[in-house]
Amino acid sequence: MPIIDKTIAFVKATLAGAEAGHDWFHIARVYNNAKKINESERGDELIVLLAALLHDIADPKFNNGDEEIGPRMASEFLNSIGVEDEIIDHVQQIIRNLSFKASLGTITFESKELNIVQDADRLDAMGAIGIARAFTYGGYKNRVLYDPEIAPKLHQTKEEYKNTTAPTINHFYEKLLLLKDLMKTDTGKKIASQRHDFMLTYLDQFYREWKGAI
Repeated sequence: MPIIDKTIAFVKATLAGAEAGHDWFHIARVYNNAKKINESERGDELIVLLAALLHDIADPKFNNGDEEIGPRMASEFLNSIGVEDEIIDHVQQIIRNLSFKASLGTITFESKELNIVQDADRLDAMGAIGIARAFTYGGYKNRVLYDPEIAPKLHQTKEEYKNTTAPTINHFYEKLLLLKDLMKTDTGKKIASQRHDFMLTYLDQFYREWKGAI
């Protein structure tokens, strides 16, 4: 589809040099996850693919917390290539409501397409890739790997989650290990279960090595 090809080119150019956990390769994985999930969920394909491609076009945490810059950039781009207003509005709503932190606040929008892209994005925060991304971002923010004296904060508010400076291992308990039970599609649930188990195995090994186990 020409619209998809143009969007891919736009996202690649916009995210050139982005933090490695939120770069074009992250977008490509979410895009592929969304396509796979949509095979069984049968949402509106164009909306699913556009939202998957544009969901992190301007992540608020890299833009001074501005939660409207992403929807705004997506809208401006899609308008420039002649996408219908109804589709643009739906894509913007998905971008606004996709993130884990959005689920900590008031849910203002629901759709099958949101469920598909949200599951696709959450899968990339799990398993081997999710672990790699967590430590990549932790390094980017100069956070310690683990501090036994700092306990994870469960049931955080949206603001607490946004402002955390906790060790990266805490992020497993504050987000990554919660994702399995938040999946909304059957395909997402199946894939998430395996990735969840892998993270538990990783944590067990991490603590063994931390304590000097041979």
